[in-house]
Amino acid sequence: MTTDTTTATSPDTTPNTEPDGTARGRGDGGLMAVELAILTPFVIAMVLLVVAFGRITHARALVDGAASAAARAASLATGPGAAVTEGQAAALASLAAAGLACTGPTVAVDTSALRPGGQTAATVTCTADLSALVLIGVPGSLVLTAQAISPVEAHRDLSGGAP
Repeated sequence: MTTDTTTATSPDTTPNTEPDGTARGRGDGGLMAVELAILTPFVIAMVLLVVAFGRITHARALVDGAASAAARAASLATGPGAAVTEGQAAALASLAAAGLACTGPTVAVDTSALRPGGQTAATVTCTADLSALVLIGVPGSLVLTAQAISPVEAHRDLSGGAP
């Protein structure tokens, strides 16, 4: 009696090995490395962009703080001349203490309403250096401006000690 020992193989039951015993590849070897090589520059650019926006936001906050310090110092002064001097000194000291690299900071103090119950205003303008972020398309510098108003106490003597 003869038995037929041959079996038909369907495409679903073919082994995943070559006739010599080596594994058969699916044709996508190295695809992950290619994807990583393509995506890495975009990921790095996004991280640098987040850093740039963080630095800009921090610089804006420091300029806002300097304007507030200038307005407050001016509101505590005894006269318009002293208010301008003390306001400018307070703003520049605030920027220097914060470590903000400003080129040509300007401080304008408005003392037109410096009277009991009035107010003082200060405007600080600063050109922040962003040259370290030029690689991702951020301009080399950014002009930041902030304004703050501080009230003068209603029962304040602004005569400067004069009788």
